[in-house]
Amino acid sequence: MEYKVISADGHIDLIWLPHDLFTTNATAAMKDRMPYVIEAEDGLRWVSKKGSQFGLVNGMGSAGRPYIPGQIQRSDRMAAEGIYEDGKKGIRRMTDPALRIKDQDRDGIQAEVLYGVLGAGIRLQDPEAAVEVCRIYNQWLQDFTKHDPDRLIGLASLPAGDVNAAKEEVLRAGKLGLKGLEFATTHEMTPLWDPYWEPLWQAIDEVSLPIHFHTTGNKRPPMDENLPQRAKRAAAATGITNFQLFTSNFLCGMIFAGVLERYRNVRVVLGESGIGWIPYVLDRMDYEWEDQFKSDLDLTMKPSEYWYRQCKATFQYDEIGVLLLDKLGAECIMWGNDFPHPDGVWPDSLEYIERQFGHLDPEVKHKIICQNAMDFYGLVSS
Repeated sequence: MEYKVISADGHIDLIWLPHDLFTTNATAAMKDRMPYVIEAEDGLRWVSKKGSQFGLVNGMGSAGRPYIPGQIQRSDRMAAEGIYEDGKKGIRRMTDPALRIKDQDRDGIQAEVLYGVLGAGIRLQDPEAAVEVCRIYNQWLQDFTKHDPDRLIGLASLPAGDVNAAKEEVLRAGKLGLKGLEFATTHEMTPLWDPYWEPLWQAIDEVSLPIHFHTTGNKRPPMDENLPQRAKRAAAATGITNFQLFTSNFLCGMIFAGVLERYRNVRVVLGESGIGWIPYVLDRMDYEWEDQFKSDLDLTMKPSEYWYRQCKATFQYDEIGVLLLDKLGAECIMWGNDFPHPDGVWPDSLEYIERQFGHLDPEVKHKIICQNAMDFYGLVSS
């Protein structure tokens, strides 16, 4: 495979998976606690017996929303390529590996990094069942990526509610041939600076697979349904504008807790985090460390130096970040198209790449859209 463009952020959402995947592969004790599909008034839906709602089968985005023409411009563009209509016909372009690769080809992409079931475990409201969901999904992902391991770069999903369960899945994932780990964070979980997570860091260091934290956004406050539509749209705009910034908590927590100091094999990716905010946070971390925490945190380098040594971030479109490459480090960022989510840039990736990076030195551009991902995930161009 000759790599020219690699998307470091793609998705396989639960709603596009085979309908009986979890109920068929769960242990006898867990079958009744697994996600499954029912026929509802608005179509087939993924649910659980505990009342969890995962969205429409083959719906839009990770939450399986219905596609409504004219509501989101990027969704309209994707709809024009037949994704949602095919989904309604039961054609699972996201989770049929041959069809997925055709969609990569359509977008000029030679490989993509695949984030997994994201917040599905959170919505399940059953921590033990979430562990089983991750186990089943990771086994399925191993088979999926075997179709073309040079193009389909799978990340094993880790449960967030139990450090020991997460540790065991890390060790198992290390034997599945997957290229990385994805930690499905929740707003209620123990913060990453807490020593509670030490067994997880030890396991990740042992298997030497990169750990990925995909952006989840801040927890939104309850909303009065009687508010006028203008206020509801303002709330939605506020949330979608700021949702990437919450990722700074993962970066700060791990660096200040000395995780990257103690474990050189722990490499961190902030998925779909955007990059424009990162130089500011690195500067603040260095300042506060110098000012009041230097004697307390047992770090042998400035906080920002751990970023340059062990961290990366992905983004699809960030003009401010591109202006700050000298502060970010061109080796520390990886472009992604976020396929098939509605805030992504598929099937117009090459246009967005040219718009952002056309003015850069070709070598720098190649690093961002290809070489960094190749090096990070051990891909070899032929």
